Amino acid sequence: MSLWLTQILAVMRLEIKKTFFARRGLWIYLLALAPVAIFALGAFMSRNFQVFETTLPAGVHLLTDEQLDSVQSGMTRAQIVALLGEPPRTRTRRLHGFDQDNKPIIVQQEDMRYYGENRSLILDLRDGVVGSIMSRGRSSFDQMSYAFATVFQFFFIRLAIFFGCLGIFMNLFRGEMVDKSLHYYLLSPIRREVLLVGKFLAGVVASAVIFTTSTGLQLIAYLSAFDAATVSRYFNQDHGTSQVAAYLGVTVLACIGYGSVFLGGGLLFRNPIFPAAAVLIWEAANPLLPALLKKFSVIYYLKSLCPVPVAAPPGMPALFKLLVSSGDPISAYLAVLGLLALAAVVLWACTFKIRKLEINYTTE
Repeated sequence: MSLWLTQILAVMRLEIKKTFFARRGLWIYLLALAPVAIFALGAFMSRNFQVFETTLPAGVHLLTDEQLDSVQSGMTRAQIVALLGEPPRTRTRRLHGFDQDNKPIIVQQEDMRYYGENRSLILDLRDGVVGSIMSRGRSSFDQMSYAFATVFQFFFIRLAIFFGCLGIFMNLFRGEMVDKSLHYYLLSPIRREVLLVGKFLAGVVASAVIFTTSTGLQLIAYLSAFDAATVSRYFNQDHGTSQVAAYLGVTVLACIGYGSVFLGGGLLFRNPIFPAAAVLIWEAANPLLPALLKKFSVIYYLKSLCPVPVAAPPGMPALFKLLVSSGDPISAYLAVLGLLALAAVVLWACTFKIRKLEINYTTE
């Protein structure tokens, strides 16, 4: 056992270094940072709105959301003033354009700005008629928390971690075959099962570090949109610490679950497209599967562990409602044990393949 542990650590040390600095894996970092950019942009816009609020002219009357929503495209300037009053800020300019007969004309363009308690309204008028309406506002903490949960479940888990683990774990064996370097491992005095475990743990460590870092940065980005008192209340009164721990834990478990599946796919298939497409379809079809088959899906356990449930909004197409529906969620303890058991079963099945693994680089 001591020898096996030493060999596992040696394999992990080699594989982690190759995984973190592999050129073919640079796109994984971009995939992990994409949701961070989304929440950083949202926080910047929210902060910008707060700063903008403090620079309003004195005596500005803040309108209600109902008043702001009453403005429709095609209304005239006189109709808008009758509804909302004169705009606190306005800007006019003359634009050169062309009419329907392609003759040059001059258009009188005006930007009118109105302000509400939670958002501002920017109206673009051309010759006194509203052409476009843009609303900028600050989301409430509950709205941002729900938005984070939605992005986490439907982009980060289903796409970012899914394809990130595909790129990491598929290359643990298949990449070595393509590079014609796997025979160095197979000729070493090391059990095949030990090699399998070492490579799997290296992939788990690498993917967990990349994607938990991304999760932490996403949380920091979305919390930075709010003041210190709101953030303190979230952690001290609204179970924020347990939610953050849940998001980080789900990220690690997703790396373990999808990593084991794609490690097996790298051993069984030469082309990663086919197993990736099959797993993606299987995961998407999880709500339609019988109760027994659902347990052989990674997303079944991960959705039960997410701290904020995501419900389908009214009017959503039936196909997307199936993706949102949680089905029959199980307890957190059963979800963790079930996911670890699923990964263990996949790795156990991989041991039969790796014991008989033979490579011929001319056919790989």
